[in-house]
Formats: sequence, C-alpha cells, structure tokens
Amino acid sequence: MRSSNPVFSRRGFSRDNGGYAGFNAQQPQAGGPAVGTNPYATGNPYATNPYAPQDTALGAPQQARGNVMTIDDVVSRTAMTLGTVVLTAVLAWLLLPVDPESLGKSYGIAIGAALVALVLSLVQSFKRKPSPALILGYAAFEGVFLGVISAAVSTYIADGVVIQAVLGTMAVFAGVLIAYKMRWIRVTRRFYGFVMAAAMGFMLLMVVNLLFAVFSGGDGLGFRSGGLGILFGVIGIVLGACFLALDFKQVEDGITYGAPREESWLAAFGLTMTLVWIYLEALRLLSILQGDD
Repeated sequence: MRSSNPVFSRRGFSRDNGGYAGFNAQQPQAGGPAVGTNPYATGNPYATNPYAPQDTALGAPQQARGNVMTIDDVVSRTAMTLGTVVLTAVLAWLLLPVDPESLGKSYGIAIGAALVALVLSLVQSFKRKPSPALILGYAAFEGVFLGVISAAVSTYIADGVVIQAVLGTMAVFAGVLIAYKMRWIRVTRRFYGFVMAAAMGFMLLMVVNLLFAVFSGGDGLGFRSGGLGILFGVIGIVLGACFLALDFKQVEDGITYGAPREESWLAAFGLTMTLVWIYLEALRLLSILQGDD
C-alpha cells in the first residue's frame, strides 16, 4: 500500500509476500535487509540504490557504503523546511496587516501564496527526484498563507489561539512519535486502508461543504461551525495524527533499507505538509471553541 502523503506516493507500502511497506516479510538484520535475500526480488523500493547495504556471500554483517539517508538527515532537512515556514509566517504576520482597511489585500496575497504553494507541492510530487528549491519554495509560500490566516484569527476571534494551536500541533507530533516508537501504533495494511478511506470521505465532505457555501452563501452544510464543526475539527486532527504515523513508517523503512540521502528532503516535505494540516485543523477547532464563548 502507498503512503497517505503524496510526496511518498512513489515508495512502498504494498503487500508483498506477506510483508508490509513493499518489503519481504523477513525481518531486517542489524546492518540492513535479511541476509541471503535478493533485494531485487523482495520488493525493496531502494534496491537500485548503489549505496544500499549489500548481501555478503558468507553471511557476514552488512555495512552501508555511505550516502544513505539517516535520521540526522531527516531531522536537519525537516528543521530547515519547518524553519522556512515559521520564518515566512512571522514576516507575513508583521508585514501584511489585517486591519479592516488592509484585510482584503492581505487575504488576496495569502490566497495567492497558498495557490503557489499548492502548485509547487504538486510539481514536487510528480518529480522523480526531490528538489530542495521546490520544497523550500513550497515552505516559504505556505508560511505566508499561514501567517496571514493566523494573524486574522488572532485579531478577530481570540488573542492567543495561535499559540494554543502551535502547542497542540507539537503535542500531537510528540504523542504520535512516542506511540510509534513504543509500538502502540502499528502501521499495517488494514491501518493504511482505514486511514485512506477516512481521509477520502473527510475531504469529499469538505469539498461538498465548500461548494454549498460558495453557491448558497453562509457556512454551507455547517461542517465548519457549531457542534458539527467541532466534531470535524477533531476528526481532522486525528487524521493528521494517522498521517504522521504513516510518515514515520516511511522514514523508518527508508533508513532501514538504505534510501539515498536525497530522500531525506522528501521525508522533510511530507512531515511538513502533515504538520501544516494538523496546525490548520487545530486552529480551526480552537477558533470555533473560542468563538462560541
């Protein structure tokens, strides 16, 4: 099966010979894939990587030859990508006012930035190799959008709600990471299928709600306000947490099976997209709760 995150769509997560994530069911040894298996026959998506761990004739421990993805690579690239989002968000907050006279112009810039970010993310998703320029460009424009939206919510709905949303996003990330490392969350084919079905249903309902809002005015079907809005906000955050688990699985598999180091940019891209999703859902949920006070 494939990851929920579009930047991972060319990688594993397919059932193969009883295994998951596109790999053989045999457990990897300390240095790489199980000794004695042919990486081209087991479905390893990184088998063609010349730097991947190689089998040895006598079954000796396998050693990577370098230039493979490590957790440090993923952490550093993710820090760069998220740092770009935060930096441009802060600049947008400071430089694009959301007072009544300037709100329309700032919103226009924010929507334009969101569209550019969407285009850049789609271009990167269809590229065979990660492009740091595209990924950082996406992060920069996404940050502009988040900065304006966050400033508007903080100004017109509740001061301090942005900090709460940031802390909530961090809490979700930490919680899912701990649960994944402790194996309280197990990413299996059934888990993936459930998450994807729920995500497709969620997105379909949101599109229908948006169409009703555009053509009939108001809040459409009410999925983004009141009791239904709170329910769908919680569902959105839970889905984001599930996406994080799938992303962690992809990163773990990439490191275990010797993905090229450049793949760490895709990992950073995917994690950033998921965290942006969680932040927006948390901000929306808190806005509804604060607005009802």
